[in-house]
Amino acid sequence: MTMDATYMMRGGTAAARMLHRAGRWDEALHALPADAVAERAEILVDSFFWRLDDSRAAEQAVSRLLPSEPVLAGYLDAQIRYTRQLFGLSPLPDDLPRAREGFATAAADARLAGWATFWLGVLADNMDGDPGAAGSAYRQALEHARERGDALLESYAVRHIGGHLLAQDREQGITHLRRSYHLRAALGARPQTAAAALTLGGELPPGAEADELREMAGLTARDLGLTWLLRAL
Repeated sequence: MTMDATYMMRGGTAAARMLHRAGRWDEALHALPADAVAERAEILVDSFFWRLDDSRAAEQAVSRLLPSEPVLAGYLDAQIRYTRQLFGLSPLPDDLPRAREGFATAAADARLAGWATFWLGVLADNMDGDPGAAGSAYRQALEHARERGDALLESYAVRHIGGHLLAQDREQGITHLRRSYHLRAALGARPQTAAAALTLGGELPPGAEADELREMAGLTARDLGLTWLLRAL
C-alpha cells in the first residue's frame, strides 16, 4: 500500500507513479530511474501483495534499501511478512513479531505514521482478533489522512471502519464502503478500486448495482492478475 506521493515518488518518477496506481507494476518498474531504490522496493512489495507471486524480488529490493532508509525498509519488510502470514505463503516463525516491530517503528516516523498506524490496525484485526485496537488504529489513520490530504490512505481507513460499522449501523457502514470505492476510482488506483467494488457489491442487496460492481471487479482482477481477488470472485 502506497505512502504519501511526496515522499515515495520524487522528481522524475511521475510516470512510474501513475503506472503503479494503475496496477501496471512491471511497466512502472521499467519507467523508474536506476537510482530510485525506495520506489522500486515499494512497487515490488505492492505487486507481491496483489499478485502473490515470488517474493524474492521484493525482498532483495528491500535489502538494497536497508542501508540508506532502515525505517522505510523495515516498514516494507513488514508488509511482505504480513502478506505471507495472511495468505499462508510459507510464513516464517518470526514473521508476525517482525511485522509488528516494523510497523511500530514506522509509526513513530512522521513520513510513514499514517500508513504504519493503519497496518497496525490490520494486524490487530486479522491476526490478533482485537477489533477495539483495530478500530482505534483505523480512526487515527483516517485523521492523519485527512490532515495530510492522503486520499488513498483515507480510502483504506474508511473501508475498514465501514466493515466494522456494518454490524452496528449498516447504513453508515455502506456509506463508508461507498466512499472508499469512489476515492479509489477518483485516484485511478485500479487494484484497490476493484477490491472496493467487490466488497461494496457483496454488502448491497441483490440487484443490478451489486452485479455490476462484481462484474467490474472481475474485469480488473483478470486484466491485472490480482490473484487473491480472483480467488474471492
